[in-house]
Amino acid sequence: MGRYEEAKKMYGDLGVDSEAAIARLRKIPISVHCWQTDDVGGFENTGAALSGGLQVTGSYPGKARTPAEVMADMDVALSLVPGKKRLNLHASYAIFEQGVFADRNALRPEHFSPWVDYAAARGVGLDFNPTFFSHPLAASGLTLSHPDPETRRFWIEHGIACRRIAASFASELGTSSLCNIWIPDGYKDTPADRLTPRLRLKEALDEILAEKLPGVIDSLESKVFGIGLESYTVGSSEFYLSYAAKRGDAYVLLDNGHFHQGESISDKIPSLLAFFDKLPLHITRSVRWDSDHVALLDDEIKEISKEIVRNNADGKVLIGLDFFDAGINRVAALVVGARSMQKALLYALLMPSDHLKQLQEAGNFTEIMALTEDLKTAPFGDVWSEYCRIEGAPADGGWFPVVRQYEANVLSKRA
Repeated sequence: MGRYEEAKKMYGDLGVDSEAAIARLRKIPISVHCWQTDDVGGFENTGAALSGGLQVTGSYPGKARTPAEVMADMDVALSLVPGKKRLNLHASYAIFEQGVFADRNALRPEHFSPWVDYAAARGVGLDFNPTFFSHPLAASGLTLSHPDPETRRFWIEHGIACRRIAASFASELGTSSLCNIWIPDGYKDTPADRLTPRLRLKEALDEILAEKLPGVIDSLESKVFGIGLESYTVGSSEFYLSYAAKRGDAYVLLDNGHFHQGESISDKIPSLLAFFDKLPLHITRSVRWDSDHVALLDDEIKEISKEIVRNNADGKVLIGLDFFDAGINRVAALVVGARSMQKALLYALLMPSDHLKQLQEAGNFTEIMALTEDLKTAPFGDVWSEYCRIEGAPADGGWFPVVRQYEANVLSKRA
């Protein structure tokens, strides 16, 4: 009997069908972000440095510099990740043919047609994000809440343009596109007026979201603070949650690095599922602050996955990745993060969730503790290896040599 067959029997004895777990995992898409490949650089070349409370650290060689290099790096990463994938883009990754530049408020679907061709050829959907940072008109740290009407108008037009681009993705690729709004707006020190900026943000969002666009899933992403925005952020969790609930046609996106240290988003998931039919996520790993470290198979990502699986929310929770580390091989970072997310989902799928719920209803907490502890030493890795085999992706230990060879042949030759 092979290792997987032994693992299958052991899980079967615990009331878990490993075949069903693998089949379910194969249907859950992970939206992989392009901005890990080039340190959130994009292709605008406006001269604006990375801003908005964001910071990428490290100087590992091999950073992608062109659309072709980003796409090549993404191809390698996606080939090493089993399961269903999507591609997540920022507006700053528009591709301008013959050097004809369009500012962010003038972006059009044709500026992303190479990305649509890329996605269509690989059978993946596209998700999208307006880029409200790293631009001269975002230098003050204010965009949609800016007191200057002209500056605010520029960013409103950008948001409207991005939603229309997302609609074009959905139409051309035949799958919905998540259009996620995150803004860096806030103040370094305690503000004299917390309400007025939020009222301006509310009015701006009303205008951006006014147009009904088929195929677009709108989401709003909060954040506790950023560098230079330590005391106050306009787009707080309470603001966006209230706004989305009031509208009824937008959703809140939870980024597990955007809350207080020690605050867990896994507990927020079932609360939001009680009221919303969709819940977008950005998976990262925070170390002391929203440091956007590469996602690993840690306790929080496991708990997030358990809440998705045990609540049968596979079709409701939209999982995306969001991290950027310039201190390590950037392609490897994508592979590690995506595979870690899938491992966490498989770990959750290999739990007898229905039985555990029944034990809770009966008040049998001792048996819950004993069973969940026993599951920690179950042969999860053997089921993961079988999943990789079915998907035609390398098992653990088999993918890193591919990245190392790609680094030697391609990445090391980039200036």
